[in-house]
Amino acid sequence: MSDSLALPVASQETYGLIAGNGQFPFYVVDGARAAGVRLVVAAIREETSPAIAQSGVKVEWCGLGQLGKMIRFFRREGVRRAIMAGQVKHRQIFSGALPDWRMATMLLKLARNNTDSLLGAVVAELAADGIELVDSTLFVPHLLVPQAVLTKRRPNAREQADIDYGLEVAQVISGLDLGQTIVVRNRAVVAVEAMEGTDAAILRAGDLAHRRELTVIKVAKPQQDMRFDVPVVGLPTIETMLAAGATALAVTAGKTLMFDREAAVALANRHKLTILGV
Repeated sequence: MSDSLALPVASQETYGLIAGNGQFPFYVVDGARAAGVRLVVAAIREETSPAIAQSGVKVEWCGLGQLGKMIRFFRREGVRRAIMAGQVKHRQIFSGALPDWRMATMLLKLARNNTDSLLGAVVAELAADGIELVDSTLFVPHLLVPQAVLTKRRPNAREQADIDYGLEVAQVISGLDLGQTIVVRNRAVVAVEAMEGTDAAILRAGDLAHRRELTVIKVAKPQQDMRFDVPVVGLPTIETMLAAGATALAVTAGKTLMFDREAAVALANRHKLTILGV
């Protein structure tokens, strides 16, 4: 655990965790425990791993549309600061989950149904009840990718040219809230991430480019809000790259989380891939 946290933390304070899918919620639970902070979890029934119930913290299961239930739980537990960690798949958001009154009222106010609008509205609803959503990396700053080459191999000339080109394109795409990832080959965009997610976009690029010489670029938004939708890569990303024929991964340093870093870098090194924070 890092000696410094993204925000001042009062150990006597109870924090709330809104848990989506994947490993991120578990890292937050471990980080809060290491910091001596009490944490309670609002787990999303359609997304959160059932294993969260064995993590040693109090858990309340809420349906995707049960915003009111989640807020009532936090208020009962004395939560004044909350963290959002773990993905909620876009197709789940649009799956027709029955919203409670609080969620339905919020959705009616939205001008757009993109990620920023939806999550921004949730932030406003929490704030209306005196709950501040804080930096999702508060308890896990050590998982942020540094500005460095993480692997033994540095990018070759072809990969570096694709990274330089791809970063410009990816920043525009992410700024439009369309996706965080693009896949490039020979300074041409092969695939752009949309609702299907990073891994599916990489695999699609592999099919289109016959699994040859692909560079993956994943970026934070130009004005990335670290409270939600922070870019994440990890061991599954490297495994997907290998399946798709990708040889290089570039991510935004300081604003991208890497899970299972040691295993991910070791796998990349075995297959002579390159990973870097830029």
